[in-house]
Amino acid sequence: MTLLDSAVWGGKFHSDGWQDSPAEQPVTEPATGDRLGTVGLATPEDVNRAAARAAEAQRAWAATSPQRRAAVLRRAGELFTEHAAEIEDWLVREAGSARSKAGFEAGLAIGECFECAGLPTHPQGEVLTSEEARWSLARRRPAGVVSVIAPFNFPLILALRSVAPALALGNAVLLKPDPRTAVSGGVVIARIFEEAGLPAGVLHLLPGEGSVGRAVVEAPEVRVISFTGSTPVGRAIGEQAGRLLKRAHLELGGNNALVVLPGADVAKAASAGAFGSYLHQGQICMTTGRHIVHESLVEEYTAALAAKAEALPVGDPAREDVALGPIIDHRQLERVHGIVTDSVAAGAKVAAGGETDGACYRATVLTGVTPDMPAWREEIFGPVAPVLSFSTTEEAARIVNDCEYGLSVGILGDVGTAMKLADRIDSGKVHINEQTVSDEPNAPFGGVKASGTGSRFGGAAANVEAFTETQWLTVRPDIADYPF
Repeated sequence: MTLLDSAVWGGKFHSDGWQDSPAEQPVTEPATGDRLGTVGLATPEDVNRAAARAAEAQRAWAATSPQRRAAVLRRAGELFTEHAAEIEDWLVREAGSARSKAGFEAGLAIGECFECAGLPTHPQGEVLTSEEARWSLARRRPAGVVSVIAPFNFPLILALRSVAPALALGNAVLLKPDPRTAVSGGVVIARIFEEAGLPAGVLHLLPGEGSVGRAVVEAPEVRVISFTGSTPVGRAIGEQAGRLLKRAHLELGGNNALVVLPGADVAKAASAGAFGSYLHQGQICMTTGRHIVHESLVEEYTAALAAKAEALPVGDPAREDVALGPIIDHRQLERVHGIVTDSVAAGAKVAAGGETDGACYRATVLTGVTPDMPAWREEIFGPVAPVLSFSTTEEAARIVNDCEYGLSVGILGDVGTAMKLADRIDSGKVHINEQTVSDEPNAPFGGVKASGTGSRFGGAAANVEAFTETQWLTVRPDIADYPF
């Protein structure tokens, strides 16, 4: 039996074992519309039962030795390695990933598990000074039950980067994947940890629509919500969490800028820009959505970028060697094309692409763009690269910051100039002489402004902060004397 044999999970969700569900949803291949299987959908009532069971199981899991929890995470990393090819196939077919992107994502999952295997034995507190004759400690304790709500675009790693550290630190998890990628963003993780020896009841897989999403936020046992997705939905979850006095870690949208400084190598800059805009069809929160190019290079850069775009093959990544696969669904495909056509109607010009190709959208370059056009202002979530020129670094900084988002910025060219520009930029991440898409398990990840609530993923410090609570603990040698 393979790891993802549908006989195990077909028509089911996972909550203290695989449970039959009265409601099912087809798993669909976006490139062809073919049916790949079915997943069981949870109900709000299922969520409430799962939350109560998770709270019960979490207490025993938190009491498990750090070495035992670390061993489960290491075994999960080994299983991701052993089953990488099978998992990559699902990422290609269900999420529309090009083969290289699927391999990259599977590799991130392996690294995430091995990195998180170090969390159980990581220092989790401080020894404090005290004016009293006592020991004073600030120690980190598991938060309890954590709800993870994950998106479709990098479904595996964007779920796992919350699930793995939360489990490693002694929490139980309710996982709600995007229904469009419930296998690669949900079933894969449930099966891996099931085989890795995670005790029953600690991890629950609860696919579903909006009512299930609300339930995993509102369940009384849930103390922390980790959400990755759109800014409008993130705002709603943040408001809901605030009313319920729960912590919400929100990793939201982006409209990320790539700045090409005067004197930059245009060929290399265009290669970086193409990768930043077109990887996974631009369906990444870190996608390069704005190309800000010095006026001395803008014509040469635009021509080079357009040549790159025209040369990139699109199609079905399960059957062809392509750079760009399908857009996740027809609704999103129409949205991408609508933003392009509206911008062209407002005066932009298409230097490359600008058209659909079956379920795909061709790599697109737009020139003649102004800051008020939708292709410049909005997060497109498609393979579209609008280009705008600048004259001075002061103007470049102003253009970068004139955006509601603040997730990732790339700066290409002279390092000294780039360092000075970086100091003037409002962004959760800045990459000098790299494009905007980058992620490592040990690096803090998060944005500012409408891109979210800061770095809550990656690295021991961020993960411990995200998935534990601080408890002040004092100890005296004898009962203290009091004046009452």
